[in-house]
Amino acid sequence: MEPAAPKFVYSVWALPPEDGVAPRLRELMGGLRSAFGGPKFEPHVTVVGAIELTEEDALKLFRAACDGLKAYTATVDRVATGTFYYQCVHLLLHPTPEVMEASAHCWRHFGYRQSTPYMPHLSLLYGDLSEEEKKAAQEKANSLDETIGSLSFPISRLALYKTDTEDKTCLSWEKVAECTLSSS
Repeated sequence: MEPAAPKFVYSVWALPPEDGVAPRLRELMGGLRSAFGGPKFEPHVTVVGAIELTEEDALKLFRAACDGLKAYTATVDRVATGTFYYQCVHLLLHPTPEVMEASAHCWRHFGYRQSTPYMPHLSLLYGDLSEEEKKAAQEKANSLDETIGSLSFPISRLALYKTDTEDKTCLSWEKVAECTLSSS
């Protein structure tokens, strides 16, 4: 009998555009890291959270999800703080019908279930900080980039990432595939 293919933890990320937005976010994230520590990771909006699959299944589901999805716009509501390591300081996005539908579409393809409703966000800093430190990091984010709280950007790329959530250094995280969403 064939040994079962190993399963890994995957996530689907919406990637901000490389022209202007992603470099701006990397700079902001770097500024926060130098002040508060934490690992380096690519700016992204998680569309499907950690789900355990074989690589073959993950790729198949990812391609199918990309096929039926159109590019959409993400708009920042504000810089916010969260209660989880991976949502320490983040940009909270407006849960517009487009944003919520993109996530619901991908969740359906992946058969993904989560106990809490989808909260679209783009993390700026991962860490286990105290409430005071989070508040300071939130203020620093707003002072490093004064208009970040009203940023709006197109999402035209999704990526499938291998994301071992136990690895808080994020060093093992790797992009497995990327797709460009149709614009019409």
